Amino acid sequence: MQSERLFRIGEKLISLDRAFRIAEKAMELREQGYSQQETSKRLQLDRSFVSRLESIGEIRKGNRIAVIGFPLANAVQLTELCRTYDLEFYMILNNRERWEMVRDKQALDFFNRIFELVARLRQFDLLIMITSEKWFHLAEALLDIQIIHLDLGPTPIEEDRNFEQARLENTLKQIMKQQGRESI
Repeated sequence: MQSERLFRIGEKLISLDRAFRIAEKAMELREQGYSQQETSKRLQLDRSFVSRLESIGEIRKGNRIAVIGFPLANAVQLTELCRTYDLEFYMILNNRERWEMVRDKQALDFFNRIFELVARLRQFDLLIMITSEKWFHLAEALLDIQIIHLDLGPTPIEEDRNFEQARLENTLKQIMKQQGRESI
């Protein structure tokens, strides 16, 4: 059993887990159709706090979505899913393909390829990343777009991993629904 994550701030003892549970309950009530006022009253919160929670967690409403994932054992199936959703850009690689991108490349060629990729991704409103946390943090530093990270495991990942196709599909469906786009 995992213990409660606690922080001492001056005289206060703060439970991060309690804060997450309340935030999650607020989002569940809002999703069920309760107003911000009704939600705040039920949870004994300020209405402005509920509004701020939504603002903090909001995923941009743009229409352009890209997906990057590596190293994935089921890259073919995930690529096919991206095609099904008519995504403009997806780069889903297994470990061999990932290393082929860098193997036998001159440093300048490699950096040009990376900068081209960064420039291309900046044209999108939202990037879904299926990677280790290290690559997510690097993308956050390089890109000025919303990123949804679907964690593949701790760094370093040196072999192909299976990623549950339904998890990517559910993420895409939720984004499409929020954007008012027709779900497949």
